Amino acid sequence: MRVVISSSFGCGSFTALNHMNALKHAMMALRKIAVIAWASPYSIIGLLIGCTGVIFGGRVRIVGPAIEFYDGGIKWFVHRLPHGQFTLALTLGHIILGQTDAALAIARRHEVVHVAQYERWGPLMLPAYLIASCYVYYTGKRFYRDNPFEREAYDKDGGEQDR
Repeated sequence: MRVVISSSFGCGSFTALNHMNALKHAMMALRKIAVIAWASPYSIIGLLIGCTGVIFGGRVRIVGPAIEFYDGGIKWFVHRLPHGQFTLALTLGHIILGQTDAALAIARRHEVVHVAQYERWGPLMLPAYLIASCYVYYTGKRFYRDNPFEREAYDKDGGEQDR
């Protein structure tokens, strides 16, 4: 059965199904805007670091839900973090900072899981991550590898499974 809803504004008619699809798309767009805004405090920090890195020879591209910065100043920055020489990439909101294009190719699936975590946790992500790291460390586990945020990322990307 086809339901036709007439417009009193002279815009013609449309089906209820078309109206529901339009409403569904609008709600999906609003949700996406909300999760981007929720993660934006960290995304802004990542953008500042990334744009500075681009000034010093870095590159930028959009891949999936994230903006990736790599090479040049970004490689220099990541390399100087604690254990940075072993860090392929790190995520801040919707921004992924990688050492090189090849490093991002290896780490992308893992880092996209962190993007989704920032979408869920928003401004609480970094405090929750640090608290989780402290908790696992003080219970005799490894502060990075046993952090539940990292376990989720490693589990979902099909990567390292050492428990």
